[in-house]
Amino acid sequence: MALGTATDPYELRFDTGRICLDLIATTHPAERLDSVDALRAWITGSGLVPPGTPLAHADPSWLSGFHELRAETARLVRSRPVPRNPRHALALARVNELALAAPPAPRAVPGEDGALVRELTGPPRCAALLGALARDAVELLTDPVARAGLRQCAGDDCPIVYVDTSRGRRRRWCSSEICGNRERVARHRRRAALAR
Repeated sequence: MALGTATDPYELRFDTGRICLDLIATTHPAERLDSVDALRAWITGSGLVPPGTPLAHADPSWLSGFHELRAETARLVRSRPVPRNPRHALALARVNELALAAPPAPRAVPGEDGALVRELTGPPRCAALLGALARDAVELLTDPVARAGLRQCAGDDCPIVYVDTSRGRRRRWCSSEICGNRERVARHRRRAALAR
């Protein structure tokens, strides 16, 4: 696998505090879900399915479904409900429709060492995975505490939205290691340039 591709685990991020927000984050800094392989890696990395779950049956139609849910969820998360706004109403209707699908059914089975591990009762269907993501979006949008914790990253040109659960709710960046580090490096360079 080529370094820097969407399926590279260093490129896939799961640090927004909600899986539906992690899905939205797959558009930054470039499209991360640009192939079925990338989508399979994201589904597994996000925890939607247990590690090792077969996803060979995923096809390009899955990409369309995930991209659509991502766009509708982003529209709802990044805007406030406005009466009679047709785009908001359509996005909400679509997310609610997708949330009707039952999420993949888990079961506990003995692992190699005898400890119980989670596995799915069968290969997950796209609708079931989209249903789990849509339900997470519905829960986020209807939870006043979580909704109040939504923040836009303060990093330069970073559109990522995350849930701030930090003490005092003073988190500024989607990731301290990525955007926070960029800010610290930029600050250091500005100071060094002034000192010359």
